[in-house]
Amino acid sequence: MTAAQETVASTPAVGASARKSMTVSRAGSLIMLVLMLIAPLFVKNFVIFQFTMLLVYAIAIMALNILTGGSGQFSLGQSAFYALGAYTAAVLMDSANVNYVLTLPVAAVVCFAFGFLFGLPALRLSGVYLALATFALATATPQLLKLGVFEHWTGGVQGLVITKPDAPFGLPMSQDMWLYYFTLAVGLVIYTASVNLLHSRTGRAMMAIRDNQIAASALGVNLALYKTLAFGISAAFTGVAGALGAIVVQFVAPDGYNIQLAIAIFLGMVVGGVGWLPGSLAGAAFIVFVPNIAESISKGLSGAVFGVLLIIVIFVLPRGARQVAQYLEVAIKKLSRT
Repeated sequence: MTAAQETVASTPAVGASARKSMTVSRAGSLIMLVLMLIAPLFVKNFVIFQFTMLLVYAIAIMALNILTGGSGQFSLGQSAFYALGAYTAAVLMDSANVNYVLTLPVAAVVCFAFGFLFGLPALRLSGVYLALATFALATATPQLLKLGVFEHWTGGVQGLVITKPDAPFGLPMSQDMWLYYFTLAVGLVIYTASVNLLHSRTGRAMMAIRDNQIAASALGVNLALYKTLAFGISAAFTGVAGALGAIVVQFVAPDGYNIQLAIAIFLGMVVGGVGWLPGSLAGAAFIVFVPNIAESISKGLSGAVFGVLLIIVIFVLPRGARQVAQYLEVAIKKLSRT
């Protein structure tokens, strides 16, 4: 066995234990699912709307986690793919009268192609340079959406208004509740696909690249293919999140997809735990609810309060929500023994 083979063989992240560490136990998954199913039954429509946006951001964070936690590539440009997915859904619904359900796979395909093509020139970059390139993409996207050549479809600076869909088959539920359950179903499909991806040969190749590119290349892993594929898959899932966000909010405008959104998605991944897919929910909850908490503490200094809360979370939980889950798992095992 060569030195490169020994390196990859001894790397735990490529083994079954590492793939398991990116998910949560079956019992934990069932508990989370039950809580998410019953949550909208006890709250008002506005809170249901917030829960739905939490799920939308969780999908976007999970997509970034596949790119960063799975293949080790940093991106600050997820807002660009989110915007592309949102505008794809909005334009199809507004101009072509396409059913909102059918806009999701179209948004995924469009964003996959865009992300894959962007990943090709990005192959020459890594680390902070790749982050800067994606940052430039996120910064340029809102300005590109305002160009007059696209105004006929995108609405330019004014944006587009979308009609919120009703519950199908005459189901006795509000529009907000239906969109919550619809978004939850889409999120579960993407989560399952993400877990299966990381358990597959493609996922193992991505994680091998993340851990040691030289060793992975020596073992025959096509670095260019799998790195661009990771970009494409991440962009596709982010595009679905953007399309869902447009349908839920009923409005798209260029200024709604600025660099702050990209930073929020990246922040959600860090808070949830880099490389831990279930942490996407915790990261999304942080970026949805903590700004409101900060504003309730001090409206004039809400940004400062948010920064202090973020610093506290980083110092107390450097591995994010994943660290909390590990503490709970140890505590439950101790209780079960006693």
